[in-house]
Amino acid sequence: MTGTLVFIGLSISALAAAIGIGHIGGKAMEAIARQPEAANDIRGNMILMAAFIEGAALISMVLMLIA
Repeated sequence: MTGTLVFIGLSISALAAAIGIGHIGGKAMEAIARQPEAANDIRGNMILMAAFIEGAALISMVLMLIA
């Protein structure tokens, strides 16, 4: 039973991270389309936020496997 709950939690974490990164990418593309001259700044911020989301997802996955 516990193993099943852990794997459900892991898949929810992975799904949430994928949705978040996809949302950030889509919004960044909209922002670049509106202001092409700010593409480098937007791209840098997009990569930074994607890394934060991925880090939070990995931490939650590790904590689920430990608990």
